Amino acid sequence: MAHDVVLIPGDGIGPEITSAMRRVVEATGVQINWNVQNAGAGVMDEYGTPLPEHVLEAVRSTKVAIKGPITTPVGTGFRSVNVALRKEFDLYACVRPCLSQPGDGSRYRDVDLVIVRENTEDLYAGIEFDEGAPEVVKLAELVEASGQKPFASDSAISIKPISIERSRRIVEYAFEYARRCGRKKVTCVHKANIMKATDGLYLRVAREVAERYPDIEFNDKIVDATCMGLVQEPRDFDVLVCLNLYGDIVSDLCAGLVGGLGMAPGANIGTDAAIFEPTHGSAPDIAGKDIANPTAEILSAAMMLDHLGEADAAERIRAAVRATLAEGTCVTGDVQRALTGSAEGAAGTQDYADAVIAHLS
Repeated sequence: MAHDVVLIPGDGIGPEITSAMRRVVEATGVQINWNVQNAGAGVMDEYGTPLPEHVLEAVRSTKVAIKGPITTPVGTGFRSVNVALRKEFDLYACVRPCLSQPGDGSRYRDVDLVIVRENTEDLYAGIEFDEGAPEVVKLAELVEASGQKPFASDSAISIKPISIERSRRIVEYAFEYARRCGRKKVTCVHKANIMKATDGLYLRVAREVAERYPDIEFNDKIVDATCMGLVQEPRDFDVLVCLNLYGDIVSDLCAGLVGGLGMAPGANIGTDAAIFEPTHGSAPDIAGKDIANPTAEILSAAMMLDHLGEADAAERIRAAVRATLAEGTCVTGDVQRALTGSAEGAAGTQDYADAVIAHLS
């Protein structure tokens, strides 16, 4: 059976690592009808937006996409293609496994964590007002009238919405994922000691949901203590369910435990669509040099194959990546530098993909 999949190469190193990923997927023998769609800075001049409507329509049609990283402007400009895709298709669950690989160059061994991040609310909802905006004046008046301490008149404002329904569905997703994948524990990550209204609501809902899953251990942990605990003993954790901002930070921390962002795959899952992507950014400083590590993109493709019902091919890819890294003779510079202190003689992006393909069984 052939699967229709939208491929968005992205920008920066995106085209290189998605090319490597595509060759690995095709080498498994799974039939994919790739619908290549371009998005990002490279299409701005032609379409006036980094995310043209025809790209959205392609994803609506296939309901499955995999993408490379796309540059997000810092401070100004279009908010984020990634965020826009998540909002458009209500991809409410961001799933980021962090698994130790042999020879990944990390300081830890036997790390096996999954971060389930809520994707649609929190400070990433994009409800913001610039300093001096009339809405800020109205908000200041509302805050003062409520009897709370006023904020500075020259403030910019971001609003953090946390709802009962969206909190419930992300926690339910985390428990269902744990049950489906044989995981033993779910940790709710929060800052309810300070953010009593928003994080407090989320924690309350999480505790209510946990009561329906007596077969899965549940605990909650403040986000700063979580970060310390992950560094001290990552094996104390299993599935971590996080609000949007905390999930972004915690998943990057966990990627650092398993060799870095180049090793960290990701999936954005909704009721009607799924988009797979590596956790890392577009790294424009190394674009076009054939030195980027495509492991995260390749492992994201394995997650996509699981989603498509091609579990055997997905596991073959993961096994081939493990074998390539364990062998250690054909790894990219970031991995070799972590292992030996030098990237001299490291494999290029495409050579590494060839090595993974050679290990496919």
